[in-house]
Amino acid sequence: MAVTFSGEFTSPRSPDEVYDFLCDPNKFGPLLPEFRSMTLQDATHFTVTVGVGVGNIRGTAEIKMELSEAVRPTRAQYKGRGYAVGSQITIGAGFDLSPVDGSTRIAWRAEAGVFGKLASMAGGMLEPLGKKNIQKLIDGLQLVLTMPAAKPVAKEATTEEVQAAPAKQPAQAIPQQVPGPEPQTSPAEQAPQPAADSTVSRLG
Repeated sequence: MAVTFSGEFTSPRSPDEVYDFLCDPNKFGPLLPEFRSMTLQDATHFTVTVGVGVGNIRGTAEIKMELSEAVRPTRAQYKGRGYAVGSQITIGAGFDLSPVDGSTRIAWRAEAGVFGKLASMAGGMLEPLGKKNIQKLIDGLQLVLTMPAAKPVAKEATTEEVQAAPAKQPAQAIPQQVPGPEPQTSPAEQAPQPAADSTVSRLG
């Protein structure tokens, strides 16, 4: 049994920015419901491990995902298939982008299918459960994409650029002359004292 839901929301980002986000598995993959881990094969193929469960039956499923359609900057489409608890699981999500008043309208359509043991046990629970999981994905996307894209961090100078740049010479302090003590005259340099008269006047 498969269920399909659709809707739309608006992002302040440009169509190119939204497209880049949607087509990046490292950003899109972790938003899948019950996400546990992810292995990237290439730019368009990756495998996610997600939790699955109906009632008392719980487990994990490995979903092989593919970016099956990518048309910049107007459309992105994902398809995935996996197995869990003896059941086949399929998911799909498509996004059509269009500019509107300096922002981007994102029209989405998502599908979730469960076939086998889980489907027979889920019965009437499958549709609301599928809707809940799809809504989790869309809520996560809307939360991220309604915020402006982060601005790139200023580039740091490389080692080569630093070495090539002329080094600035540190400012040199101008020595100040500090008045010192008056120079002392050595005994050899002292003026000679007048010698005492060798002739003493005799008293007449």
